[in-house]
Amino acid sequence: MPHKIAMSRRDHPDHHPGAQVPVVAAVAVGGAAGACARVGAERLWPDYQPPDFPWTILLVNTTGCLLMGVLMATVKFGFPNAPRLISPLLGTGVLGGFTSFSHYTDNVRLLFHRGQPGYAVGDLLLTPAAALTAVTVGALGTRALLTRVRATGGGGR
Repeated sequence: MPHKIAMSRRDHPDHHPGAQVPVVAAVAVGGAAGACARVGAERLWPDYQPPDFPWTILLVNTTGCLLMGVLMATVKFGFPNAPRLISPLLGTGVLGGFTSFSHYTDNVRLLFHRGQPGYAVGDLLLTPAAALTAVTVGALGTRALLTRVRATGGGGR
């Protein structure tokens, strides 16, 4: 059985001079788009006045994690030869800019500061649970769907 020789990080084609410029540009463009989408969601559904729970950021983070699971499974199992900038653009960029776990932690701090420890602890526990559940459901659901499509001969491949 032939052994694969591990490629060192500096030998990888993405690590020669200038190779990261398109990746950084894709992440920047995607991040700007994702952040604009999050701000748009916050403007459509503002929830920062007491005694409100920060539902918008919870929904944004949960949706972003669900879409990250879908993206990971789609790229890995549906389109393994997708262009190399797809994951940095859509994953790190758009979805990274869309989700905001720093905003979530700031919401927890604000809830404690406003004297709403029940909401604070609820947000503290609910957000990571919802995010992890969403990314898992997105990844496993997409993988199952892609497997089913392949098994039935669909998908145009």
